[in-house]
Amino acid sequence: MSDLLAAFGPTDTALGVNELTRRTGIPKATVSRLVKEMEDVGFFERRGVKVGLGLRLFELGERASRRRSVREVALPFLADLREATRQTVHLAILDGTEVVYVEILRGREAPWLPSGVGGRLPAHATGVGKALLAGSSGDVLAAVIATGLPRVGPRSLTTPGPLLRQLKRISASGIAYEHEESAPGVACVASAIRVDDGPPVAAVSASGWIGKVDIRRVGPAVHTTALSIARALSSESQ
Repeated sequence: MSDLLAAFGPTDTALGVNELTRRTGIPKATVSRLVKEMEDVGFFERRGVKVGLGLRLFELGERASRRRSVREVALPFLADLREATRQTVHLAILDGTEVVYVEILRGREAPWLPSGVGGRLPAHATGVGKALLAGSSGDVLAAVIATGLPRVGPRSLTTPGPLLRQLKRISASGIAYEHEESAPGVACVASAIRVDDGPPVAAVSASGWIGKVDIRRVGPAVHTTALSIARALSSESQ
């Protein structure tokens, strides 16, 4: 099983059985059997005819850490943000070209969103994803652009130019905005969590109905929450 996990490179989000066979040298029939077993326990998750790394691996990695997990540290800050904004609050990490939602606190007045704990969305089409991409390496951005930037919501960014321009602004301000890029009628503001000037470890966001929430007024609260979580994580590592 370890050979199959090691077959995934830094920018690989999904691989087929044939490619796993080629990279590992394991017989195809054995690869097929192992892939099924790893799907059953959550190490892999099905993506069409291919498989990607599953959330179970993230959970085990978090447990193996000597520090508290990002989710544990962030949870009280997320609760305060939901209370202050009355919107749905997300905590997400970047996995390849997608974001994985590790915590969601739903606001009573907030809209239904196409996200769930453990769920994934293309990073370019979400507020948390853009916040994370703005602090990511050129290789990650190239992998995202290579996906073709599929449309998720009515106003998803589907060409590289507008996305890269937004990421430049996000990098300067620390705040990412999304308007109907992941779902109709939904606005979102997000900010990345960076510990000691390192790359983003996660991102936090608040989402609500367009017309019912002034997302730009919510932005500073989201950014402050991200900074507070980052300070808490930094103190955990000392």
